[in-house]
Amino acid sequence: MKTAHLDTFVHDNLPPAELQPEFIFDLPELGFPTEMNCAVELLDLAISKGFGERIFIQCDRFTWTYQDLLDKANQMANVLKNELDLVPGNRVLLRSANTPEMVAAWFAVIKAGGVAVATMPLLRSLELVQIIEKAQVSHAICDHALKDELLKAQVECKSKYLVHLSFFNSREPQQVSLHLLDLAAKSAPKIFENFACFATDCCILAFTSGTTGVPKATIHSHRDVMSICTCWPQYVLKPKASDVFIGSPPIAFTFGLGGLILFPMRFGSSVALLEKASPKDLLIGIKKYKATVLFTAPTSYRQLALEGLIDKGTSLRKCVSAGEALPGPTRALWKQATGIEIIDGIGTTEMLHIFISASEDEALPGATGKVVKGYKACILDDNGDELPTGEIGHLAVKGPTGCRYLNDDRQVKYIKNGWNITGDAYLMDANGYFHYQSRTDDMIISSGYNIAGPEIEACILTHPSVAECAVVGEPDDIRGAIVKAFVILKTSIIPDESCIKSIQDHVKSQLAPYKYPRKIEFVQSLPRTETGKIQRFKLRQ
Repeated sequence: MKTAHLDTFVHDNLPPAELQPEFIFDLPELGFPTEMNCAVELLDLAISKGFGERIFIQCDRFTWTYQDLLDKANQMANVLKNELDLVPGNRVLLRSANTPEMVAAWFAVIKAGGVAVATMPLLRSLELVQIIEKAQVSHAICDHALKDELLKAQVECKSKYLVHLSFFNSREPQQVSLHLLDLAAKSAPKIFENFACFATDCCILAFTSGTTGVPKATIHSHRDVMSICTCWPQYVLKPKASDVFIGSPPIAFTFGLGGLILFPMRFGSSVALLEKASPKDLLIGIKKYKATVLFTAPTSYRQLALEGLIDKGTSLRKCVSAGEALPGPTRALWKQATGIEIIDGIGTTEMLHIFISASEDEALPGATGKVVKGYKACILDDNGDELPTGEIGHLAVKGPTGCRYLNDDRQVKYIKNGWNITGDAYLMDANGYFHYQSRTDDMIISSGYNIAGPEIEACILTHPSVAECAVVGEPDDIRGAIVKAFVILKTSIIPDESCIKSIQDHVKSQLAPYKYPRKIEFVQSLPRTETGKIQRFKLRQ
């Protein structure tokens, strides 16, 4: 496989051919050209289609048309290339809430031939360092309000990486010690010569945590991006140009990237971006922008419905749930409150977006849905053999996208005989509907976030009062699951509420806040095997 990148780091660290998934392109729409830049296919082509004066982004501060976004992205791309010395193939870390500037920066990086590495704003310096070192990130674009943890990470990297940093939305424009991208872009040309790349060149490194908490970088190409814009939205979501998208997932999640940027752009729609997206923030945004398509996790749907915050007078017409399993009672509550059947779906960072789902007309309570057109799926046993209908096993998927980890031994676990093994236990019924059973590993999925128990354990063990600990997921009606820690305290430490709060605050200070243990149980011992391994299944029981 060839690359047009001058910095060939990602290309050189692809999995060997025999460990890559089998890609299938059965749909005529998936016959992409050999050379293709997805930013051009999405944004520049939108202008060619006559969408230039249409509104694309609305937020509390301003409104941008498609042309406005193209101008901003081109100006940023010129700065990246001419002032920040971006070389095609360089990895660029993006750090921001869901803002228009974040969107413009994403397109600018890809137009210039860079590889976008979007990160969640809640991440701390320790977590950022892991990503920076894994991806050998050379550039970063960051909201000024989030600069502190990034600057800490730069110091911790000892200047080996993060050579070029740039910031936007600075409240201190006189702070000349920082390169301010938005100010530099104002005087840059609005015309940019887009980098000519191969469709198979990497344009995104999307990070996901493994069960050990060590992050994995998933490699996705321009072809992958256009594939997810072609399959699920076209055949399941079926949006209109008049739709206004809104949602809670960060753009750093591929669920959010697709649902709040790529899909609305592909269909000439618009999006309302919220920097904060609690259920009540979502409700305010839905009413303010008259949103019609909502992307969020089951937790938000349940809270909005239970608290009576939404009714059948809503402007919404389509609601999408992903990130965690959608409980049947939550689906029923939402339909009772709004009259809208939720479109459920499962996607993974490795596959980039949703591959099993069902439209409102085909939704079946208790089932995630059917395989999305363009993909294939089946249930396999532990030996990799296909199971008959109705039996529980490993969900296996093939399609135009697939798992390719960046220089990671865990590739061999995810790919079996060309199939992507997602780590989910499912069964398929006689009508082709897939029914979720559980995760097959120790990943805790809480409110749509993937949380690795061992990472939390390692953090708790650094607390001065803690002797031993083990972390598991505990079922929760609101969040799907919560992080629960079983803790053995050091001698003479009193196991009281203040100790619980101290441990929780310690985790919050070291890791993203959503990872902290919402429940802590003090114990005298932990169940172990004869070889000393903690038996977490006993703790779950």
